[in-house]
Amino acid sequence: MAGHRRFPSIGPLVARLLVSLTVLSLQPATSGFAQSNNSRAAEIATYHGPDREKRLIEGAKKEGEMMLYASIPVADIAVLTEAFTKKYGIKVKAWRGDSEAMLQRVLNEAKARRYEVGVMVASSSALEPLSREKLLTPVKSPLLADLIPESIAPNREWASVYLNTFVQAYNTNLVRKEDLPKTYRDLLNPRWKGKLAVEAEDYDWFAQVVLGLGEAQGLKLFRDIVAANGISVRRGHSVLNNLIVAGEIPLGLSAYGFLAEQSKLKGAPLDWFIIPPLLARPTVAGVSRYAPQPHASVLFYDFLIGDAQPILASRQFVSPSKKIESPFTRGPLQLIDSVEMLDNAQRWQELYQSIVIKAAR
Repeated sequence: MAGHRRFPSIGPLVARLLVSLTVLSLQPATSGFAQSNNSRAAEIATYHGPDREKRLIEGAKKEGEMMLYASIPVADIAVLTEAFTKKYGIKVKAWRGDSEAMLQRVLNEAKARRYEVGVMVASSSALEPLSREKLLTPVKSPLLADLIPESIAPNREWASVYLNTFVQAYNTNLVRKEDLPKTYRDLLNPRWKGKLAVEAEDYDWFAQVVLGLGEAQGLKLFRDIVAANGISVRRGHSVLNNLIVAGEIPLGLSAYGFLAEQSKLKGAPLDWFIIPPLLARPTVAGVSRYAPQPHASVLFYDFLIGDAQPILASRQFVSPSKKIESPFTRGPLQLIDSVEMLDNAQRWQELYQSIVIKAAR
């Protein structure tokens, strides 16, 4: 089932997004309905008294339903919404699209002053622009304390529902464990000539690694690695993972952790390790500032970061919860910087193309 998990980059959206945000910012002041819901949603989402859960449940039962927009795979949405409805008796209407489609839908509805969605779940790079346009509201949920701090936005307008981790995966028949690189600089060793590969669209992984090394030094290092040993490129993380298993690629530098772990557990000649720090793309949830059913929306948000976490973990997602043991969250973790990727996506895509993709062997 995990083979269907796609975690799309939204880099190609940036130019259109800037236009959308400009148009949105020029719209007239919000209607009375929107202003009223703005106040109600913010008040409900930030309330943190001892009777918080009781208030949310009572209010949600009166509202009866809420609307979810999500990039989560359809089968997983069904499991989560059914579990929520079974527990609270609240119906969840769901619309599913990738992160780019969800972002465009919310922006278009906001421009039309039409507010239907209560909770949005997508890449942090999709929710960050919604935060900038003041379409999300901060949530003061006690359940946030159970999440690793890196997985929560500083303004608390979104929090991670699951993490898509990047690991380094290798074929155990072709690479000895004692020879594994401990740093990216170790990849200059001649033993890696013709043995390295990356995924074609992982410019955000590349950017985060480079920034962690120091931009000038990081860019130079990747140029040197490509010049000395070459890096091949494969499109699709499942393809990259399968080629490592098949022995065509000895070492994949930007493999998806859950795919690598699945292959390993199935007995394939593949194992994985981490060149610190562990990098992850977060898929996050946020509550609409104009949620038409604010109690039900905040209650569902709490469910996603609380009761839904063991459900997601059982379905092979990497949980950001400190209560759930995972081989992917034991060491230092760094989330992809959604602000950096939104502001400078085109630049990093061009650098990734020129330094790695076009020079690939």
